[in-house]
Amino acid sequence: MKMGVIEENGMENMGLKNIKNKYRRMDSDLSVISENEAQIMRKRNTRKFVMASAVFASLNSVLLGYDVGVMSGAVIFIQEDLKISDVQIEVLVGILSIISLLGSLAGGKTSDTIGRKWTMALAAMIFQVGAGIMALAPNFGVLLAGRLFAGVGIGFGIMIAPVYIAEIAPAIARGSLTSFPEIFINFGILLGYISNYVFSGLPAHINWRIMLGVGILPSIFIGGALLIIPESPRWLVMQNRIDEAKVVLQKTIDNEKEVEEKLSDIQQAAGTTNADKYETKSVWQELLHPTPAVRKMLIAGCGIQIFQQITGIDTVVYYSPTIFKDAGISSNTELLAATMAVGFTKTFCILIAIYLIDHLGRKPLLYVSTVGMTVCLIGLSLSLALLGHEPIGIRLALLFVCGNVAFFSVGIGPICWVLSSEIFPLRLRAQASGLGAVGSRVSSGLISMSFLSAAHAITVAGTFFVFAVISALSVVFVYKCVPETRGKSLEEIEVMFDEDKLPGSGEMELADTVSLVPKEPNGA
Repeated sequence: MKMGVIEENGMENMGLKNIKNKYRRMDSDLSVISENEAQIMRKRNTRKFVMASAVFASLNSVLLGYDVGVMSGAVIFIQEDLKISDVQIEVLVGILSIISLLGSLAGGKTSDTIGRKWTMALAAMIFQVGAGIMALAPNFGVLLAGRLFAGVGIGFGIMIAPVYIAEIAPAIARGSLTSFPEIFINFGILLGYISNYVFSGLPAHINWRIMLGVGILPSIFIGGALLIIPESPRWLVMQNRIDEAKVVLQKTIDNEKEVEEKLSDIQQAAGTTNADKYETKSVWQELLHPTPAVRKMLIAGCGIQIFQQITGIDTVVYYSPTIFKDAGISSNTELLAATMAVGFTKTFCILIAIYLIDHLGRKPLLYVSTVGMTVCLIGLSLSLALLGHEPIGIRLALLFVCGNVAFFSVGIGPICWVLSSEIFPLRLRAQASGLGAVGSRVSSGLISMSFLSAAHAITVAGTFFVFAVISALSVVFVYKCVPETRGKSLEEIEVMFDEDKLPGSGEMELADTVSLVPKEPNGA
């Protein structure tokens, strides 16, 4: 009898144990599920945060795009209202690019001093002043003065946005996110074209002022954006504000271990653990007397910026009405409508580039872009020379202009900004990117200021044939000088340019990347 009771109690105890173990397993499973859900939620939040930061940082680029787009149509009415010459039109159009080099040159040092975020704020404020002066200008001189202010603001904006995004974005998405400024430039150009079309029906002494004054609106949104976006973690590390940098990284990276590793990598690359290596040497000395590795970076980064402009893209954007008039379109309304088609094409194709840039890589897209542009520029030249003022000539001119901006927008347009913001060492990044932006703006200014004169001398068709030859040379430059950087961290990219740091065994300490910029000899 007792044995039966004992056996019965034992069975009950075993049952209770099984039930308890079952609930423990369930608790463990629920805990794992809860942790997984938390990790998924954090990953979503970091993606949203990085995306929002990239979008808001790119708003400055809308200013440049809008100014470029709106001026293409506004000059028609400015010339009519203020009675200015073609040479004055060239100066008015091209001076913005030339003067923006002051902002780009000063932007590197300014962003290293006050931060990436507040440099964007400064850019917006300066542009607002310029846009206001232009909208109220009573004569050519005052209009030009406003253009100078706008150019300086744009110079600050175009060099700092890609740098900021490259420093805050994860490597896997850096290419597409760093191309955002180019996307917003295209969006601004489209807005400028639409503004031209919408206000063209107003009297000539009013419409161009409204067109230019509307450019103030995007800069107002930038003020609100600055309340949302964080400072660059890499800039914070350079200021030895390590705790603040970690907080930002925790918002942009979904894994705590990766946060610690990335923070350590940035500290090593920034030289905060090897500060003595940077004490006596200025950034400009390092750029003017570069090591072989830094020289390769400068050739690739600045070279791609210059080729982006000397293939004539700004002449297509600024002078689309002139091109279509040469093809045979005479009505101002039709000219501006054809120009809007160019703007829509450019904006649509840049959206395609967002997806492709981190899937196919930088170099394949550059080949597609430069080869396609070369073909379209040759086609445009031939159609204007042989079929001008013919219906088929007008259609072909529109087709080749749209094709040219399409190939530009899927490749060299956005990629040049991606490359110039990711290939330089952290200590040199802001000012080296500024130097590349200077090359871009000077090239753009010279091309824009000479287009009408060149067109009078060798015809519009002849001018675009010259651009086609330059575009063909850009294919060779991409092959020889541009590396593939897809999927690599900013710290890994630094090492790619230094042959001494590419061992056969494949091992490389990130701390060694600081040797890309050598220590100044004692007593120098």
